[in-house]
Amino acid sequence: MHIKNGWLNSATQMPSPNVDLRPDADDISLLVIHNISLPPNRFGGGYIGQFFSNCLNPDDDEYFAGICDLKVSSHLLIDRLGAITQFAGFDQRAWHAGVSQFEGRKNCNDFSIGIEMEGADHIPYTDVQYQILAEVTGLLLQTHSRLTRERIVGHSDIAPGRKTDPGAAFDWARYKNLLVR
Repeated sequence: MHIKNGWLNSATQMPSPNVDLRPDADDISLLVIHNISLPPNRFGGGYIGQFFSNCLNPDDDEYFAGICDLKVSSHLLIDRLGAITQFAGFDQRAWHAGVSQFEGRKNCNDFSIGIEMEGADHIPYTDVQYQILAEVTGLLLQTHSRLTRERIVGHSDIAPGRKTDPGAAFDWARYKNLLVR
């Protein structure tokens, strides 16, 4: 696994239109872990890729009618089987954090990488998801010198009260123990 020109070679590439330039391309200093399932609490079906590509059909599920016009993205998605899809180059600003703040600094999209875990707050993640997340994280820590283990957070940490992911089911200790030291 390696990164070339901001793209992970082992990921399926599905570039999202919902990206733009970072204010400072060298300022990647935060990793944000999210979860997503579409429809909620259901997995598979390709809806996440459709959502990040602005192609989500509101007729496919009643839940989709309320979100199909949102313009969001993430850098990576790790699905339940461990497959990785990349929607934004790491050098691009993905639209994953929304209104957010870390250590007094607002607009976390400017300086962060977002990784979506296919999951839900109260549904355990799979073994392979933790393994792949740890491998990707290790690579990102090696590639971006401003990114450290202490600067890995959940969406709920940068948008408290607004977001709850990756949720109570995410085992932070397990994940951090898998990271190469």
